Amino acid sequence: MKYLSHLNYINVVARTGSIRKAAEQLNITSTALNRRVIGLEEELGVQIFERLPQGVRLNVAGELLIQHIRQSMADMSKVLSQISDLSGVRRGHVQIAGGSEAIGAFLPSRIALYRQEHTGVSFEILRRAPDAALKALANFEADLALIFGSVPGTEFQTLASVQLDLALAMHPDHPLAKQAEIRMIQCQDFPFIMPAEGSGLQRLIQVAQQKHGIKFSTAITSESHEFTAHYLKYENAISFQLPLGGSNQSPDSHYLVQRPIAKRDKMSGLLHLVQLKGRVLSVAAAKFADQLLQHFNTTYPDSTH
Repeated sequence: MKYLSHLNYINVVARTGSIRKAAEQLNITSTALNRRVIGLEEELGVQIFERLPQGVRLNVAGELLIQHIRQSMADMSKVLSQISDLSGVRRGHVQIAGGSEAIGAFLPSRIALYRQEHTGVSFEILRRAPDAALKALANFEADLALIFGSVPGTEFQTLASVQLDLALAMHPDHPLAKQAEIRMIQCQDFPFIMPAEGSGLQRLIQVAQQKHGIKFSTAITSESHEFTAHYLKYENAISFQLPLGGSNQSPDSHYLVQRPIAKRDKMSGLLHLVQLKGRVLSVAAAKFADQLLQHFNTTYPDSTH
């Protein structure tokens, strides 16, 4: 275990790009952490970090080493999870990467439900655009990823795909909130909050604008689902959301509502639950993936495959 804790020091330094920031996270002094890094480099007989004015960066040798470190940590996490299951107490740590449109509205309720039965399992949520989320899987930084819109490559295994029709989110007092469904052309009359560049949601919206020959009046671009949800309280703006609540209520329904887009203008995309192909997940991560699959099959029985 001490060996793995030393490897984790290198992992944190690589992730933060700074000895000082890594030391703060690890709750040790910068001097002590730097000694450990130098000690490992001396043991290896090669430097693994480039020293920069504003921090450090992995060199080629470091990139090779970090892959080994992250895979070793993932393998140990899997074994510890299996051992704890033998005692009837599930423990472990689950890392999930995904876009704000999925993790912000969807994961809190699913994780809370899981932890009601398994309080020994901790979670780490990594907000990533689709390409970055897949990279996190490949680098063993994440166990699972929620990818909206893009189809994962051959090195990844898709556990489930759910087809979702986008909905419009707005304040309950918004002029369009009184309508049962909304035409895309009506959206041009209101300020629009556009998802971040590179997100699956933004790509789908851009295609829809071209298809229907319209252009939204983008007032704000944000990668934060939480910011968008809160901002809609203060202006008659609109945004698109995934209907992950399973109803026409927004996941933030105490101050937002969702309204469907008219069928002739419908925008649909796929939400994928993905893992790295060939990787055996820890018991904790595998059981959480099973819970998500059950939720998709129950909530979207005709749209899940």
